[in-house]
Amino acid sequence: MKSKHQKNHIGDYTSLSNLRRGQKGKVLSLDIDDQQLRRKLLDMGITEGVQIKIKKIAPLGDPIDIELRGYELCIRKHDLSMIIVEVIS
Repeated sequence: MKSKHQKNHIGDYTSLSNLRRGQKGKVLSLDIDDQQLRRKLLDMGITEGVQIKIKKIAPLGDPIDIELRGYELCIRKHDLSMIIVEVIS
């Protein structure tokens, strides 16, 4: 895993919270112990294989606005840090 200060390149694996505005990632796994949070994210469409684009990042870095499956969500950075993605753009 890369730290948030390193640049992400296509094909890298990282957490969704490390992507920059405009970057896209394909969800590989949800590394979440809290079953209630896991179920909530799955219900919102964040499942393995889905492509997610970082739309906006709040001025202080939290929350982050993402786009997936034709709609946008605003999610806390901490929750996004538990979603492992492959950088696709």
